[in-house]
Amino acid sequence: MILSSYPKIDLHGMDREYAIFKVKEFIDDCYKLKYENIVIIHGIGKGILSKAVFNYLKNDKRVLEYKIDFMNPGCTLVRLKFDNS
Repeated sequence: MILSSYPKIDLHGMDREYAIFKVKEFIDDCYKLKYENIVIIHGIGKGILSKAVFNYLKNDKRVLEYKIDFMNPGCTLVRLKFDNS
């Protein structure tokens, strides 16, 4: 999987609330453009952003699956759900 070809958002420097707002906006855009795979860069740090992102993703009905990138634990790989998924 070549992550550089996927749409991505970088949340570094954002607080929890703003990061979730931007993730929702990003997913809205990617869903409209029918991107199946996207990348959310949240960093490692103390895990505050990654926990907030995971909490959001598990409740978004458009998200089919998500997981930490095993090569870079500061990124989450997301697969969006479409009618044909």
